[in-house]
Amino acid sequence: MSAAQAREPSHRAMEQAAEWYALLRSGDASAAERQQWQQWIERAAEHREAWGYVERIGRRFSALQSSPDRDAAVTAFGQAAAARPRARRQLLLGMAGALGIASLGWTAWRQTPLPLAASTWGADHRAGLGETRHVSLADGTQVWLKALSAFDVDYGATLRRVQLVAGELLIETAKDPVRPFVVDTAQGRLQALGTRFTVRGEEDGVVVAVHEGAVRVDTAASRASGIVPAGRQARFTADTLDGFLPVDPAREAWTRGVLVADNTPLADVVAELRRYHFGHLAVAPEIARLHVFGSYPIRETDRALDMLASVLPVQVRRTMPWWISLEARA
Repeated sequence: MSAAQAREPSHRAMEQAAEWYALLRSGDASAAERQQWQQWIERAAEHREAWGYVERIGRRFSALQSSPDRDAAVTAFGQAAAARPRARRQLLLGMAGALGIASLGWTAWRQTPLPLAASTWGADHRAGLGETRHVSLADGTQVWLKALSAFDVDYGATLRRVQLVAGELLIETAKDPVRPFVVDTAQGRLQALGTRFTVRGEEDGVVVAVHEGAVRVDTAASRASGIVPAGRQARFTADTLDGFLPVDPAREAWTRGVLVADNTPLADVVAELRRYHFGHLAVAPEIARLHVFGSYPIRETDRALDMLASVLPVQVRRTMPWWISLEARA
């Protein structure tokens, strides 16, 4: 853990800050409550840092939640998606500056869709927050993008190349006897062998799941390679290629708007739901490792959270429309 991450405010401090923010913004706070808030702020550096995070997120998301501003943001992102890559970069970077994203602290940043959204700026093809996109490439190859995913395309005379920028793709390759189809990632290259497969970039590697055909994996350091057959999935890094396992149904279910959990830690489920939630979505540390089973509608995050609360010992706290957390049930 980096020194910056080590200084993150605790989940409790963040939630207390959000509660104070909601009260003060409501206009119902009494003079005594305002004094209590000031005393809370002065009690610890952690409180001041947490308050700063919540206040900055509040300014960004509260503005965008109102109808006129939200519509303008959606329009701007639509214009960015339609623009040429260079123009898109300029437009989105301008939006980032206007929203003040750079001033958000790490904790506030990572518990919102902002880091994933930022990683997709400037790509040839991208899917925004809460969006699943389908793209037909020039050769007839079909690509589905999970929310907050992106890729670049580089087709030449001898090679069809896709570069995974962020997130997860489902790819159904078209036949071409002359030009192989490859997907490049920071960890290595995938070569499709008549294939329908998903590829997902994660912090500690890349997961490839093969639904039809086969995929050859060559790690970036050329220390490991192998062919993943249909019905199997594998994780690889720049140096290693792990043993093959049966395909996880969740690897394709998202294209149908479903999040499939099979003994999945609650923290991982919440991380997936953040791709579809506009605002802050957190989970208390004491319940983050609870194991989740079942299918949940990823495009209806409120419903999915309520379903989780119905089957787990957790409760959904909606401090503000854009600030939601899962807590241990009282």
